[in-house]
Amino acid sequence: MHVFYTPDINGNSYVLNEEESKHCIKVLRLNIGTIVYLIDGVGGLYKAEITGEHKRHVTLKVIEATHEYQKCNHHLHIAIAPTKNIDRLEWFLEKATEMGIQEITPVICDRSERKVVKEDRLYKVVTSAVKQSLQAYHPIVNPQISLSAFLKQNNESVKMIAHCLDNEPRQFISDLAKPGEHYTILIGPEGDFTTNEIEMALTIGYKPLTLGNTRLRTETAGLAACFEVNYLNR
Repeated sequence: MHVFYTPDINGNSYVLNEEESKHCIKVLRLNIGTIVYLIDGVGGLYKAEITGEHKRHVTLKVIEATHEYQKCNHHLHIAIAPTKNIDRLEWFLEKATEMGIQEITPVICDRSERKVVKEDRLYKVVTSAVKQSLQAYHPIVNPQISLSAFLKQNNESVKMIAHCLDNEPRQFISDLAKPGEHYTILIGPEGDFTTNEIEMALTIGYKPLTLGNTRLRTETAGLAACFEVNYLNR
């Protein structure tokens, strides 16, 4: 099954952009008459047929359209500190997208080893994972933001912060949340959130969260949280 990301699709015909057209003709070697699938990132899944082949502009005819394809009854937003090794953050983005996540925000914390991320690169990683896993909804990838600024944003979701302070009581996601809700989960850097950052979050309603008895890497913690939320909403 060949899948293309077409966020601007509108109507019964479509022309792939140059990058997707080149991939279609030069890499996949698809021909006129081949059936492919298109996803628009907002719930639309389209079955289409190639009607014209050119390495710069492949034309398609939509045969069948499905809306709200595999729509979730919940919304998971993970705000995660970028890892020093960017490959580990990209791994998290890929796997979380495959598993099911609706929104991601890179947050810069006091102990963050990486202070800058390339948002366009993160978006491409997510887009590739969306196509690979046949997800009709493209997760929102927000620009990086400082943790203090993120905490000032209006947030009506179930808010949780995963930290490693052993002297503080923490609960599992299943104890703090119910199925079908909006969730925001904060995942800190390798050195964990500072005491001051944790206190700021708790003051505005974030609940202290545990992801188990072992100390997890940032990207592993993010994926563990993603798994638990999706398991809760299975």
